[in-house]
Amino acid sequence: MPTYTVETLDDVTLTGGPLGKSFDLMSPFVWREGDLYRILVRGVPYPQGPADPTGIIGGGRSERGLNFTMDPTPTIAPTAGTDDAGGCEDPTVVVLPDGRYLVFYTGVDAERQQSAMILAEGRSFDALTKMQLVLKAPPGEGNIKEATLAQTSTGEWRLFYEYAAHGASRIGLAGSPSPDGPWTVLPDPFGIREDSWDNWHLSTGPMTMVAGHDPVMFYNGATHDARWRIGWISFDADFATVTGRGLEPMLVPPPPTERDATDIAFAASTVIEGDMIALYYSLEDRMLRRALIRRYE
Repeated sequence: MPTYTVETLDDVTLTGGPLGKSFDLMSPFVWREGDLYRILVRGVPYPQGPADPTGIIGGGRSERGLNFTMDPTPTIAPTAGTDDAGGCEDPTVVVLPDGRYLVFYTGVDAERQQSAMILAEGRSFDALTKMQLVLKAPPGEGNIKEATLAQTSTGEWRLFYEYAAHGASRIGLAGSPSPDGPWTVLPDPFGIREDSWDNWHLSTGPMTMVAGHDPVMFYNGATHDARWRIGWISFDADFATVTGRGLEPMLVPPPPTERDATDIAFAASTVIEGDMIALYYSLEDRMLRRALIRRYE
């Protein structure tokens, strides 16, 4: 079984734009586009007032993938009277061959009681159109959020997502012939382990595809007291079978910087850097980091 080892840790910083010093930062989705790195990231007002959104999504770019210059206006913000009236969270980007962007994100309702997965589409991030509701649980039956998309060996698409059940987070799966749906819910791809660090909560992380190796997801798991860590799990090329799973967390956060801070590391995206994997994640639901990871056989 392979081993994934963190070899370098770096801070990720944002300059300019709407997500200034008064925002906590999380869910950094980073990808390569030509010679640039692009980012969409969730910001939460700090301190958060009762009328503040649970998130807005800002975009930016960087030459080296660590220091991002942000766009002056939000990329996605709440819209009154819709499923994202209370906040916009957890962006995931799919770049289509024709140059269009699909942005899957979490919309929180006006009462901050339920979240659903929403799709926005456009040819630039200053002209996205909120297209459709992708997945939503029945009222009172929890949240659907944190999209991860991947393509099977036959060209079909799989959508991994977090959902709430029985007081815990779990990972669900849906399938479609195209990345913009419609989606059919499939059996859960994997579950908790009763005697391990991921024995209560699970949440999706980025799926990394490297030629010659099984697809690997750097997923998020936690115990009952919500101490989130990052681990890995691999699949066959059609995401029908689990082929490997790390016994211990791959990445454990350092002690919190403040006494009231959350004990959490949460994976969001990956970029291939030569023979390394750059994993972008958040710490304490407050700050952004990048880990360079090497695979060993």
